[in-house]
Amino acid sequence: MHNLLKRRRRNSLGVLILVGLFLVALIWPAYQWTQANVKSMAGRHDSRLSPVILIPGSSATQNRFDRLVTQLNKADKQRHSLIKLTVKTDGTIKSSGTLRPRDNEPFIVVGFENNKDGYSNIQKQARWFSLAFKQLAHRYQFNNFKAIGHSNGGLVYTYFFEHYFTREDITVKKLMTIGSPYNFSEANLSHKTQMLADFIKYRDRLPKKLAVFSVAGTENYDSDGLVPARSVEAGKYVYQGQVKHYTEVTVTGDNAQHSDLPQNKQIVSLIQEYILDSKKKTPTKALMGAN
Repeated sequence: MHNLLKRRRRNSLGVLILVGLFLVALIWPAYQWTQANVKSMAGRHDSRLSPVILIPGSSATQNRFDRLVTQLNKADKQRHSLIKLTVKTDGTIKSSGTLRPRDNEPFIVVGFENNKDGYSNIQKQARWFSLAFKQLAHRYQFNNFKAIGHSNGGLVYTYFFEHYFTREDITVKKLMTIGSPYNFSEANLSHKTQMLADFIKYRDRLPKKLAVFSVAGTENYDSDGLVPARSVEAGKYVYQGQVKHYTEVTVTGDNAQHSDLPQNKQIVSLIQEYILDSKKKTPTKALMGAN
């Protein structure tokens, strides 16, 4: 009888030990994940990094903004890092460039292997950009960023903000679209393309604290040689009243043609003054936007 009780105690102890080990095996990964997640959140919360993320237009590569960055570095008297990503059609990402020490405002360009025009491609590019953005957010742990899109790049950003950007731990502070054809080649705003109609339909999903600058170039007051000025103007139907600030700006003169806009001196000055954090200036009356 005594031996039977001893065996029962040993068996019970063995069961308790097994149950304890099983619980540890269940809890330990969750504990490690929680600790890593808390550490990541703390790192992101304390981060001073505020990158400028740029998307080029159709038929342009990740090298599209090289000259712009050179001009901004010269004007800003800083050496902003230039990091480039290309998203392949299979979702893999090729990157080059490094973050300079103590550079809190790097330029990051995201291009696409499939950089063709068309609404269906813009939708694909927005999904590919979301993959690149996820990788960038994980790698650099920033809690805010600024956005610039040239031509279709501004459309990719618009679709991205309406359908993919759901981060509560990351804020987009400013968006500048340059020569972005919100109504494609249609100059008559009473004839809305499917893309513009969709942008308007889902505009309530746009970030509410965002400041938007829509820049148009004109060679003849009607277009920049490719995109109708009225198509750029259609951006107001998407952003105005949905974001914190919406400002329309028109540039003329040298390099006001569509493909030259990223090198336009007025646009370089606008980016320096209204997008970059490194130099804060009082907005001029000409550029005070409507809400």
